[in-house]
Amino acid sequence: RNVRDLMAVKRDTGVPASNASCHTALVDGLVVEGHVPADQIKRFLAERPDGVIGIAVPGMPIGSPGMEGAGAKPYDVLTIDRQGRNTVYATVDPR
Repeated sequence: RNVRDLMAVKRDTGVPASNASCHTALVDGLVVEGHVPADQIKRFLAERPDGVIGIAVPGMPIGSPGMEGAGAKPYDVLTIDRQGRNTVYATVDPR
């Protein structure tokens, strides 16, 4: 659904400002932030790592889903824990 204040959704769901992107989804109680590849979303939902509230691809890196184009390079999919800390969940190479 479209909302007027997406930043409030990000804040209320625990997405740190450093992880913000243009899209936020709530899937079965977990957050998916940004242009996360579908295979990584499926993996994340199946694994549900302890203490993790979501995954994110900060910004809009070239080569991520919907951002295809020349100059694509590897980018990281990050986990977000309850304290707002990140770890690398996957590195995606779109080339």
